[in-house]
Amino acid sequence: MSRPAPLPLRLLAATLLTTLPLAPVLATGQAHATAPVAAARAASARRIIVFVWDGMRPDAISAQDTPHLLALSRRGVWFSDNHATYPTFTMANASSIATGAFPGPIGFYGNSFWAPGAKGSNAKGEQADFQNPIFTEDYAVLRDLDARDDGALLQVPTLLATAQQAGLTTAMIGKSGPAFLQNYQLANDGSLRSVLLDENTALPLAFARELQRAGYPLPANSVHTYPPAQLQLTADNGAPTAPGKLVTLKDGVTSDASAAVETTPGPANAWMMQVYLDEVLPKHRPDVSVVWYRNPDTTQHQYGVGSPEFHLALQAQDELLGKLEAKLRALGLADSTDLIVVSDHGHSNVAGPRDLFPLRTINDSRVGGIDNSWGYSVSGSVRLADQLTRAGFAAFDGQGCIYAPVMSGLRADGTQLLPTRYDDDGSVCGKPGPYTTPGYRVPDVLPKGALVIAPNDGTDYFYQPEHDAAVVRRAVRFLQSREYVGAIFVASRYGAIPGTLPAEDVQLGNAARGPDIIISYAWDANAVIQGFRGTEYGTVSTERGQHGSFSPIDVHNTLLAAGPDFRARFRDPLPSGNVDLAPTLAALLGLKLPQAQGRVLHEALAGRLAQPVSAYRVTPAQLRPAQPATGLSMQRIDGSSLQATQFDFTVQLKQLQHGEQRWTYFDQAGPQRQ
Repeated sequence: MSRPAPLPLRLLAATLLTTLPLAPVLATGQAHATAPVAAARAASARRIIVFVWDGMRPDAISAQDTPHLLALSRRGVWFSDNHATYPTFTMANASSIATGAFPGPIGFYGNSFWAPGAKGSNAKGEQADFQNPIFTEDYAVLRDLDARDDGALLQVPTLLATAQQAGLTTAMIGKSGPAFLQNYQLANDGSLRSVLLDENTALPLAFARELQRAGYPLPANSVHTYPPAQLQLTADNGAPTAPGKLVTLKDGVTSDASAAVETTPGPANAWMMQVYLDEVLPKHRPDVSVVWYRNPDTTQHQYGVGSPEFHLALQAQDELLGKLEAKLRALGLADSTDLIVVSDHGHSNVAGPRDLFPLRTINDSRVGGIDNSWGYSVSGSVRLADQLTRAGFAAFDGQGCIYAPVMSGLRADGTQLLPTRYDDDGSVCGKPGPYTTPGYRVPDVLPKGALVIAPNDGTDYFYQPEHDAAVVRRAVRFLQSREYVGAIFVASRYGAIPGTLPAEDVQLGNAARGPDIIISYAWDANAVIQGFRGTEYGTVSTERGQHGSFSPIDVHNTLLAAGPDFRARFRDPLPSGNVDLAPTLAALLGLKLPQAQGRVLHEALAGRLAQPVSAYRVTPAQLRPAQPATGLSMQRIDGSSLQATQFDFTVQLKQLQHGEQRWTYFDQAGPQRQ
């Protein structure tokens, strides 16, 4: 993640004394800052396709699972130190990929955030619940939020909207939410300059009708996009983007990570790719396409990183890449297309410490015995609304009762950390059945001093509606005293709080829209499950995999590029980030993104935009709170005491300098307790 502003004085000066030596550039070409004008670029018949592998870890690229991706990495550019935007969520990174900026300046905090006052419906045609934190992977919800914000859902222009305004054509295909966000105000003037096909709809109307005329079914939820007089689905339309069925353990909610079944997003991804290859690419010839699919992310969430399903997800995604490359060759576009493969973030397994919750086998759809060498996690989910309520806070996360008997924690003796309870009369959960934590939906009238929590996997957002500094400071003290919390950022309105950093320090500050507190859950980058490093605590759920934290596993993601505008057979040693993608593509397209904060990746480009690696300097550095929090009473997730009274944390980063320009890339943030 890059950042042009100078670092604050908290930057530890001693760390600035070390500068990494860089290898000389291998390509020829003069440095040049001027790109061709958009009209010339449009006439050149070159195209850009950004293929997003949601949640793809760089260390998952292999000859066995991803031969096409491995071949692309070898013939083009492998960005060996790429960074996701923190928080490492899909929608936060979708906004950075779209704009070249960070969540604070963009004013967008997905995946889930609290947006009271918005109104509208979701993609299913149901009334959207904005009283509670809203999940934004939904094009209709994004439209509702854009209406609330008077057409400024993102406070920075997107690359695709800028391209469309310059007369270029664009296409967005795939996952509902991030695909739409790339050009969320796409024209509906019948010109088809920008088209969208996601899991819920086809936009604009002229494109939906085009697909029907060509004999394609539409996503089943398309009926909620348009009035019946404008669009109706055929009797045999079906549901081409419906997810597959999750295979669970005997408890009915926890996934069976040993099942080795087809991934739930697989068929929908394959269908959307077929429409793109057979209809959109050959007939529309878009200048810029963003193709964004759920694998391996959804599969990692459901079954965990390293599971048999994880490998099947990689293979399915790689097969789609192979089909895309074959189609480009068949259309005669392979040599004139820049193909970029990027992930929005890395991905970790959910797990707590093994001395409390050892890994276990799965036998006959049941949790089996202890196997810390090759077992599966049975812990790591935290519900902060429940934890805070037990500590005397008025806390709400917008969710009802949750039943997570496995992932909330199975001790070494087999007992549950949170015992299963039953609601037979509806008095607690509103419906009969088992639960491990009660509901914490946001009431119509919040009590004074309340905290609203937007759960977001490896990072949670906290809102205190009155901005009461005393409540915020008390909540921060509680969070610092829990072993499962790794880093804490607060809105600058609260001044210096020991053991915290201002949100602005990591590009998360926004006075009007930003949360009051942002916490990254604790992580272990060295813990191994099913052959892959990286575990973290995460928001309570039955999911085995999560992301969103400030772990280096979540932060370091995949970025590869091949095509006429990129160097061949080059491994880029410089730090780069998802925030750099839009400025780089804008330079290739001859467009201007004056509010972008990322940089043009000149060292990876060929021709007149190329610059030598030796022109850049990389300096490692750190950020730490001005002073630690002291006098704390520490607890572990099981309630046992931790022999520490002081909380501090460090943000590890790199500064990249070229002449007078400087960018910052955040590598990780982790706690120190003593």
